[in-house]
Amino acid sequence: MIRILIVRPDRVGDVTTVTPVLREIRKKFPTVFIATLTKPNTAAILYNNPNINLVLTDDQSKENFWSTVKELRKHKFTHGFILWPNERAAYLLYFSGIKVRVGVGHKLFQMITGMKSVSRNKYIPLRHEADYSMDFARKLGVVTENLQPEIFLTDNEIKEAEQFYEDKGILPHEKILIIHTGSLNSAPNWSELKYLTFIKDILNDNNFNHLKIFLTAREMSKEFINDATALSTRVINIVEETEDLRTLIKVIYKTGSLLSSSTGPLHIASALNVNCIGLYCCEPMRCVKRWGAISPKAVNLEVSAEYCSQNCPADQSQCAFENGISIELVKEVLLRQITLLTI
Repeated sequence: MIRILIVRPDRVGDVTTVTPVLREIRKKFPTVFIATLTKPNTAAILYNNPNINLVLTDDQSKENFWSTVKELRKHKFTHGFILWPNERAAYLLYFSGIKVRVGVGHKLFQMITGMKSVSRNKYIPLRHEADYSMDFARKLGVVTENLQPEIFLTDNEIKEAEQFYEDKGILPHEKILIIHTGSLNSAPNWSELKYLTFIKDILNDNNFNHLKIFLTAREMSKEFINDATALSTRVINIVEETEDLRTLIKVIYKTGSLLSSSTGPLHIASALNVNCIGLYCCEPMRCVKRWGAISPKAVNLEVSAEYCSQNCPADQSQCAFENGISIELVKEVLLRQITLLTI
């Protein structure tokens, strides 16, 4: 029996790109055993996924390396796919006795461990990260262009999300915009000052009278939190209540829209197929084509190449992203999304 281990010990957004791979392998091979290996803090993305038999985690500590090897050996995997180069994962799969091991590129540790490779061809032509991940499924004979990510909630979790909103005093006719201001420096982003200006504009615009705002980024400064929440009781800081990733997922599921740069919560919203607005740079490794939110309800806004060439130095020592996407443009998109919710 084929037993496949899919490995992606990276960030939240990276792990969402694994989910279409799982779905398409399951569709092609309904009876195979499929497991995942991620960091503990991202495993919640994969809970309740019907395409997975087992969710495993690795905390990346030296102390637990051999215990993780022992756990992997127990499941007798026949295939191991590491969707992004990771030295530790390469040795975990090697010592776990997995015969068919495939990674990305040609790193030294891959050659030492005798790992086969899927090439990204130096990103020519440039494709979406989920498409590169799907190349592993294509190695098994999968034929698909469906890259839509997925996150699954139970009926009970949906009820918990509804209760959360009720406890926050959100009335049936009111809509929520989640603003996630942080990115852990993984993507270009607006400054807190610009986000604050955006919030002020929303609160003063009669088109958004029934809109309330949840703030969710752990990186927010105390000054920003104080300034934003002081504007109105319609601005609510829920950081402490959503530190658990699964709780954040449930809250995003019920939102009217979500605004952020290219970071985890945006890709969660995309995987839940809820309204979201992503702010993107046009630089190839960070652009919409590579990392855009994939969902019928996602709107990806990207700084134009013309703006970048005129405002950013050639050596990329500085980024003029701040003024590359206007507040008015984001408001126009948000208004369309919120209006559709009321039809």
